[in-house]
This record gives sequence, C-alpha cells and structure tokens, in this order.
Amino acid sequence: MSNNSHNEELLQSFLNYLEFEKKSSKHTVVSYKNDLTHFLSTIGEKEIADIESKDIRLWISKLSEEGIAPRSINRKITAVRSFFYFLQKVGALNQNIARKVHSLKTKKRLPFFVEDEKMNILLNEMSPEDFSSLRDKVIIELLYTTGMRRAELLGLNLNSIDFSEGCIKVLGKRNKERIIPILPECAELLQKYIAERNAIAKTDRLIITDNGGPAYANFVYRIVHKYIGQVSTIDKKSPHVLRHSFATHLLNNGADINDIKELLGHANLAATQIYTHNSFEKLKDVYKHSHPRN
Repeated sequence: MSNNSHNEELLQSFLNYLEFEKKSSKHTVVSYKNDLTHFLSTIGEKEIADIESKDIRLWISKLSEEGIAPRSINRKITAVRSFFYFLQKVGALNQNIARKVHSLKTKKRLPFFVEDEKMNILLNEMSPEDFSSLRDKVIIELLYTTGMRRAELLGLNLNSIDFSEGCIKVLGKRNKERIIPILPECAELLQKYIAERNAIAKTDRLIITDNGGPAYANFVYRIVHKYIGQVSTIDKKSPHVLRHSFATHLLNNGADINDIKELLGHANLAATQIYTHNSFEKLKDVYKHSHPRN
C-alpha cells in the first residue's frame, strides 16, 4: 500500500469517528475533511507516522503567506490536532506531535449583531403577500426569536412544533435535544405558514423552497443576508448574526446568562460569555453619555 493510500485510509477512519462516534455536524465533518486533505497534499508522499511538528509549522507558514486569516488558520490547526489525537488514541501513532504546535494570535472579535430597534423595524415591515415572502418572514422570525442555529432550523419537521405548549423541539450539536419557547406572534405566523406550506410540500421538513423541496444552507443564507441588508450596514449578515442578536438583546434586557446558555444550547458557560462583551460596550456608552463628570 502506498503512503498516500494509507494516509487516506487513516483520514477516512477519523472522519467516520467524527460522524458516527462523536456525532459531529455534517458541516464540521466536511470542514475537517477539506482542511486535512489540504494538509496531507502539502506533505506529499510522506507517511503520517514520519510527520514532524516542523512539517505542520511549515504548512502553517505557507497558509499565512497565502493571506489566509489567523482565525481560519487556527481552525485548520484544530483539525490537525484532533486528527493526530485520534491517531494516537487508536494506536496508529505513538505520540501526538501536533500538541507542540501553537495557534496563531488573533484579535478579540465581538459578535456581530443587529440592534433591537432595527430588528423590530425589519419584522414589522415584512408584510407577506405570497408564499415566498411568508416563508422568508418565518425564517427571520424563528432565527431571531429562538436563537437557533441555521442547521437546527433546517432540521425542523412539522412535529418539532408543539403549539399547545408554545415551544419548539430542536436537535442541536451532537444530537443534543432542547426545548425553546416561542412567542404567541411567532406561533400565529407559523400556523399561517404551515397551512400554505402543506399545499406544496414534498418533504417533512418545516422550511421548504418555492417548489416544495427541503431548504438548504445557502438558500437560508441568501434570505437572511438580503433582509439584514435592508436595515443594517454591519459587515456580516449571516444567519448566525440573528443568533448573536437574540443572545445580545436578551442579555441587555436583563436575562440571566445561565438561562441564555440553555436557550442557545451551549455546552458550557464560556461560549455564552462572549455576549457579555457586547453588553459591556452598551454600558460604557450609557456611562459615557450619562455621567456628569464626562
């Protein structure tokens, strides 16, 4: 067996581990596959067991020279570290040389979010006149009023919604299930949407395209990008911005950070605490404009 064939076999074993044992999302599996395929192609015919930490550092240097952002490079480093950790775990390697490779320094980046006034303007001005515009409003409303991830939205079925209890059952990362309450206005919108959706749907998925098929990631992205662009000039206009907006607005309005953590489906509080920075910026602004000594 050639070195390349053996390397590809080890990579596939790792991807199977991510998908079937760790229950990683499809997005994570595809990202890791792309990053590791690029890494293995860079080292050429070298056997994985013969790779040294300096080979990984050389690869990182090449990525930097190509102008790839440090944050993106760090994601690729994480993929390599996880791969070598797995290989050591299953006995394919005696040691994990990737442990000696450090991440690049990055600037602290606050999450992008849309101001609550602008979100209210957007949702109030969205007056659906046909199925497409009704579906678009449902997408924006659900992402913003529940804080769910795009993948979670795409995974919703009709039976995910419990109108009697006023909540939605969401399947999050690693198949972790959580219950999110929905506002009465959102429930009313959903009932109207479902009535029209059922007339053309060719799938059990809640969110569908104009021809009745299941919606997909880029489809949702384009819709969110379009509508956020109507009310905000922020650089990033992805579905995740609505999740950031949800968390930031709850925190700014007095919600407990532990409750926000549960609503977002975060595994630990550290992931939720990034939103406290946005709230602190708001406090600084209030202080700046309100204190008589300023």
